[in-house]
Order: sequence, then structure tokens, then C-alpha cells
Amino acid sequence: MPVKNRFAELQDEITAWRRDIHENPEILFETHRTSALVAEKLQAFGCDEVVTGIGRTGVVGVIKGKADSSGKVIGLRADMDALPIHEQTGLDYASKTPGAMHACGHDGHTAMLLGAAKYLSETRNFDGTVVVIFQPAEEGGGGAKVMCDDGLMDRWGVQEVYGLHNWPGQPVGAFSIRPGSFFAATDQFDITFEGRGGHAAKPHETVDTTVLAAQAVLALQTIASRNADPVHQIVVSVTSFETSSKAFNVIPQKVQIKGTVRTMSKEMRDLAETRIKEVCNGIAATFGGSADITYHRGYPVMANHDEQTEFAAKVAASVSGACDEAPLVMGGEDFAFMLEERPGAYILMGNGDTAMVHHPEYNFNDDAIPAGCSWWAEIVEQRMPAA
Repeated sequence: MPVKNRFAELQDEITAWRRDIHENPEILFETHRTSALVAEKLQAFGCDEVVTGIGRTGVVGVIKGKADSSGKVIGLRADMDALPIHEQTGLDYASKTPGAMHACGHDGHTAMLLGAAKYLSETRNFDGTVVVIFQPAEEGGGGAKVMCDDGLMDRWGVQEVYGLHNWPGQPVGAFSIRPGSFFAATDQFDITFEGRGGHAAKPHETVDTTVLAAQAVLALQTIASRNADPVHQIVVSVTSFETSSKAFNVIPQKVQIKGTVRTMSKEMRDLAETRIKEVCNGIAATFGGSADITYHRGYPVMANHDEQTEFAAKVAASVSGACDEAPLVMGGEDFAFMLEERPGAYILMGNGDTAMVHHPEYNFNDDAIPAGCSWWAEIVEQRMPAA
């Protein structure tokens, strides 16, 4: 396949871009250096339009095909931001920024989409328009929503949008996908229990918030085990428990717990929020205390569209020989916001036998670059074939 051959030729160059980005990670919307590098390269490739500042630090490039009789406009999206993790890979090109690391492979996603943009700018062997989208703040900042709120889809007339994520444990360059709900909705809760603090030797004179909150932690697990239909996916995890006093002989006045909720449907999302409030208020009242509950709805369920998923799988099979069915993923992905705006699909690409994403020893596998670039390029050439 010519596309794969061209990306094999470009692999060293794309790898160099990827490792430069890896060495200089930036978090959330602070992707100033990365965004500038992306914009500079898109301009050098000869993109018809390059716009910065969409979604604060997002970058958009427009590439027109040899013809535009189809009137089609396809968006391709890559995320650019890193994670607040201290890297432990020992690589020659490891992060030079303490406490920041490309531990999810967004450096690879960005480099691969740049590679696809270079190829598409060189060949323009399609009938329509490509909009390459480089997004900040996927890791918790909702950068996709911010770009959409800035008019991304309407300004460039995007009709369909496609995204990709590397996947450790899957063979290098192999693809998998599923239609419908794919990645979970990601919500957060922050609950402060207040009782009556006092001396630990006189518990009868207190309202013990440690006991109260401990009961709540256990009771919250019954939402999944006793309130939700067992055939539906729901995860309720308490991930932080902090008392207002650290002394061994003080019963604290307050205890704060935090956690996350992952669901695959609106019904389960509503159930979780309702029951968390009922459970915590009820337990607090039982012990004579109170609960201040903040429930924040984060990324929605990321749901692939049927037609675009079928097409994306066909393209993946043409690149790598097959495309498997992906499992449901209880992690979140803010590409969900783009899929709420336009039909499209999101695919997983194998990263080989590496540490899992969000691990301090994770690293994107550069051997996957030709497959990822080829998939993006083939999405364009097969969806908008030149006459």
C-alpha cells in the first residue's frame, strides 16, 4: 500500500517529532510549546489554513483535496497534553519537566496526525476537505468541549470526525473498535461530613465523623451491588479519605471523602448521583452529623456512531489485515464531546507489551507510527476518493 510505504519512509522523522514532544510535556491547556510546534509544522507542510487559539491552545489545520466536488469535510483529532506524573522510564528523551510526563501516548497521537497531515498535504489525493484537530486538555480539562464551544465544527463545516488512541497489551499496529457506548461517563464526588469533634477518650461526647464516613464508604459500594441492574456497567470508587485532625487522641470535626463514578448510560449516571446523595445524607443523619455533597458530571459516555464505526473498522482492516471488537472501557475520553456534535468513530491501536497508560514507566511505541498514520490517511482517501 503506497500510504504505508510513505509512512515507513517518514517514520524516523515522525519519531523525532514524537520524542521531542515527549521530552517537553505540557499539562492541560498549557500546551504552548507543543501547539507552536504543531502550527509551525502544519504551515511548513503547506496546509491551506492554520489557526491557533481554538479552545485556548488548540490548533486547526485545513487541507483541501485535488477536487471538492463531494463537498465533504472530515475532521481528524489528536490530543496533545501530558499528565502530572513523574517519569520513571530512564529514556534518553525522558521528560525534562519534573512532575509532568507523556504517560498516555498523546505525544504519539500528535506526531502521527502530523505525519498524516504532511502526507495529505503532499498528495492531496482526495475529493473534499480535511480538518486536522490538535486538542489540549484531554486529561481532565475537557479540551474537546472547549474547542467545540469555540465553534470548531461549524466554522470549518466538519461533517464527520475520527479519533485514535494507542492501547498497551494489544499487538503493535493492530486495531480494535466497537459501535455505540465505548468509553464511560466520568463523574466526581466530593463529600464533607461534619459532626462534633472532641477527645478520643470521650467518644460519647462527640459525633464521630471517622466512623460516620467509614460507614458511608462501605455503603456506597451497595449502589453497584444492590441498586443497579447487574447487567449494566457502574463503578463507584472512593479514592480519598481525609480527616480534619491528624492527632492520635482527637476525634475530628470533619472528614472529607472524594471519588469517581463510571457509567455507560444516562440511567446509571442518574441512579449513581441520586443514591450517593441519599446514602450519605441518610448515614450522616443517623449518626447525628451532616453531609455537604458536591457531585460534578464530567465527560459523557463516548459513543461511536454505527455507520462511521463500520467504515473505520474497514479502513483499519485494509491497513493491518484485521480489526477486532474492542472491549468496553470504563475510563473516560473527552472525544465524547466531539461525537455528540458530529457523527464519527474512535478506534484503539495496539502499543504492544508496554506498561499501561498513566503509569510512570509507560512509553508510546514508535513501531506503531506507520499503522496509525496510514489509518488516518486512509480514512480520508477512502471516505473522499478522488475521481
